[in-house]
Amino acid sequence: YCLGSGLSWEPRSRAVEQVHLRCTEGSLEWMYPARALRVVLEPNLSSARHTTVCIKPASDFQGASIYVERAGQLHLVVSEAEGARPHHVSCFSAHTPQRVALFLQASPQRDISRRTASFQYELLTNQAFFFFLAMCRPCDNMELLMAICSSDFVVKGSIRNVSHDSENHMSQVDVSIQKVYRQKNRIFQQDEASGEWRGPIRTLLQCKVKKGGGDFLFTGNEHFGEAWLGCAPRFKDFMFIYQAARERGANPCEFQLN
Repeated sequence: YCLGSGLSWEPRSRAVEQVHLRCTEGSLEWMYPARALRVVLEPNLSSARHTTVCIKPASDFQGASIYVERAGQLHLVVSEAEGARPHHVSCFSAHTPQRVALFLQASPQRDISRRTASFQYELLTNQAFFFFLAMCRPCDNMELLMAICSSDFVVKGSIRNVSHDSENHMSQVDVSIQKVYRQKNRIFQQDEASGEWRGPIRTLLQCKVKKGGGDFLFTGNEHFGEAWLGCAPRFKDFMFIYQAARERGANPCEFQLN
């Protein structure tokens, strides 16, 4: 997390403030944007696994536009108008995975009323990014077995409700949870009054998710603090696939069913 303010700069200075961020995911908050800010993403990695950058502006993003530097040129990624759109995420390919430079250009303003250009960022592997784009396709048996090993969350539950947001091209699946096998953060939580575990899972609108009865095994990954759906077979089908693979010694990891 990085916090800064344009009010701390020398009024007559034309220097561009520069910030280096070394995590593969994080956030930046620039209050009272003035002139320009250069943000260099330099993940402390020896490999070039992270090759896609995604940026999610805060819902109150104001006062600046975001560009990415490529070969000495600036390319617009998020305009100030786009930043105000809820759930808006912009992704782009990183030509140099170990060093990505973003340029925040403050918008002209007559007063110093409070504006904040705040956003979250994630560096994704190509594998994770393309899986994110292809999430509507049903998982085959091997993809399902890998999903229970590597997903950010694995839960057993049923679908309470499905709602669609055409403006932001996504759907939300509200899930009633029977068992939390794994979750990276506390997206799925227990209701204090009823004692029931619940949580929302997002997916693309084009997947045309519908409410179905019965129990499912929901897997997926977290992006910007939200759960996104990966493989979601019916639980009885998962049990058959997993037990058959285990008998053959073909399961990539042990999954604790009880």
